[in-house]
Amino acid sequence: MAASSKKRKADDDGGDEMSVSPMSSPAISTRQLVRPSKKARATEMVGRPLPLPRLLEALDASQLRVILQTICDHSPGISEQVAHNAPRPTPASTLRLLGEYQDRLNSAMPYGHSSADYNYYRVKQPLIALVEAISEYTRQFLPPVESQTSASLEFLDGVTKIIHQLPDWDNPTYRQHKEGAYDEVARAWAVVIQEASKRGGGGFSSLLLSEHWDQTLSKHNHQAGGRLEAAMSALATYVGWMGTGGNGNAGSANNDPNSIRNQLMNGTFGAPVRVGPW
Repeated sequence: MAASSKKRKADDDGGDEMSVSPMSSPAISTRQLVRPSKKARATEMVGRPLPLPRLLEALDASQLRVILQTICDHSPGISEQVAHNAPRPTPASTLRLLGEYQDRLNSAMPYGHSSADYNYYRVKQPLIALVEAISEYTRQFLPPVESQTSASLEFLDGVTKIIHQLPDWDNPTYRQHKEGAYDEVARAWAVVIQEASKRGGGGFSSLLLSEHWDQTLSKHNHQAGGRLEAAMSALATYVGWMGTGGNGNAGSANNDPNSIRNQLMNGTFGAPVRVGPW
């Protein structure tokens, strides 16, 4: 009787083992049914174009300018929107940009001793690009587009310094780029002085004296070999006798041989001053 009981117990245990075998387990069977096939997993990731914000983020400034210019050329309406909504360049940012043009010009200049013809044709393209950029950006800082006299004067001071550094040649044909740049910037100085004096009256004269713009312009004219005579004439005409007011800077202006007042009194105003190999 005991042996039979044990046998039944062993049989019962065997039945339990069969009931939990991997082949008969409902849990295992269920997991196998929901497992994705290899083919399904391979098609979960597919290529797609970048969203526009990401695409723009990946482009550098040069690429963006080219794309935007192309779109504007084909869509006048968009061109007007861009021109209307774009922030205006500041004197500092514009002078930095012109400095990049100047760097490309300097990089193109050959090393060592070369003929003037060779040097000129090596730098001709970046030279013309710089001079054209100077011409177009200068108009941005003239009235009525630019109403702040201080911004106009700041830009003209910086751009005149750049023009001073343009290469010089004895050949008049090669020299015409620098001569033309001087002529335009002289007329730009004259326009700013004329318009500012009309708006500001005596206040503009005080601004010139307090910030020594009369001396700055005179020094530019000296370095340019008298090529800024149009600007000097405008200063004498629209501002008058600089330094005769009763402010604290009058004494320094009276004693400065470069002041407009002393040049007029000494009869040297407008006389070209030759400096360097012009």
